[in-house]
Amino acid sequence: MSQPTPHPVVVALGEQPADAALAFAVDEARRRGCGVHLLHVVHALPQGPEMVLVQSVDVEAIGRRSLREAFDLCRGMAGETIPVTGRLLLGTVVHELVDAVADLEAARMVVLQHRDLSRVRRLVSRSTTSGLAARLHVPLVSVPTGWVAPPDDAAPGLVTAGVDVPHRSDAVLRAAVDAARARGARLELVHSWSLPGLHDDPSLARVHGESIAVQEAEEIRDRLVELGLDLDGLEVEVRTPQSPAAERLVEASEASSLLVVGKHDPMVPLGSHVGPVAGAVLREAQCPVMLVDPHRPG
Repeated sequence: MSQPTPHPVVVALGEQPADAALAFAVDEARRRGCGVHLLHVVHALPQGPEMVLVQSVDVEAIGRRSLREAFDLCRGMAGETIPVTGRLLLGTVVHELVDAVADLEAARMVVLQHRDLSRVRRLVSRSTTSGLAARLHVPLVSVPTGWVAPPDDAAPGLVTAGVDVPHRSDAVLRAAVDAARARGARLELVHSWSLPGLHDDPSLARVHGESIAVQEAEEIRDRLVELGLDLDGLEVEVRTPQSPAAERLVEASEASSLLVVGKHDPMVPLGSHVGPVAGAVLREAQCPVMLVDPHRPG
C-alpha cells in the first residue's frame, strides 16, 4: 500500500469497524496537509506442534481482508488529495503498534475508536488504551462510535482542555492551542477545584473557593504567556468551576469538537498512565478525546 507520508495521522484498527476513527483521521489530515496511515494488528499466538487449530496463514488472510476494507473506506473519505497507506502486523497488539509508530517519521497522533462494550470486553479494550498510553509519546485520540466529522461549512467549534496544575500542564496547553487554531475554534481551559474540608461552613468555602478560582485562572493565563504560544485571533476562556473534573469535562464534551486531557504521571513505573479523570472522560465523552503525554517536549 505504498510508503506512508512524513508525519502521518495513524489509525490503530481493531476487530470491529472504525468508521468514526477513520473520519476523524481524515478530517485531521486534511487540516494538517498530511497522510493517513492504517495499522492493523492480527493477534498471533506462537506456533508449534500443539497449535494446530488455526493456521497462521488463515489469520493473516483475515487480517488482510479487514485492513483492505478499512483502507477502501478511508480512501473513499479522503478523496484524491490525502494519501492513505496501510500495514498489517502480526503479534501482540500493544507491542506491535508501539514499534510500528516508532518506525514512522514522527507520527502526529494515534487514533483509535472507543466502543460501548460489555464489562469483560471493556477491560480488554482498556488494557490496549492503557498500554498505548504508557508507551507512546505522541498524542493518543479516542473517538467514540457514532462521531461524525463536522461539514466544511460548519460554524467554528469549541476545543476544551482539562488543566490540572498549570506549571505541569505545558503539553496540554500547547496541544489545546494548536488544536483550536487548526480548527478555527474557540478554546476553553477548565480547571476544576473543590474544598472538601470546608463543606461544614458553606460561606467560608465560598470565600476561599472564589479566591482560589481567581488565583488559578490567573496562573493558567500567565502560563500561556510564558510558553510563548501564538494566541493572536484565538478566543480563549479560562473556567475554574467548583465541580469534579471528570464530571465537568464529560459535560463539556456535549458541546465540544475535541477534549484535550493529560495522561496521569504516576510516581512508579507500574502506576496507571491514564488516571481516574482521563479514564472517566475516555469512557463517557461524546466527542473525540486527545490524551497528551505530560512530558512531551514542545
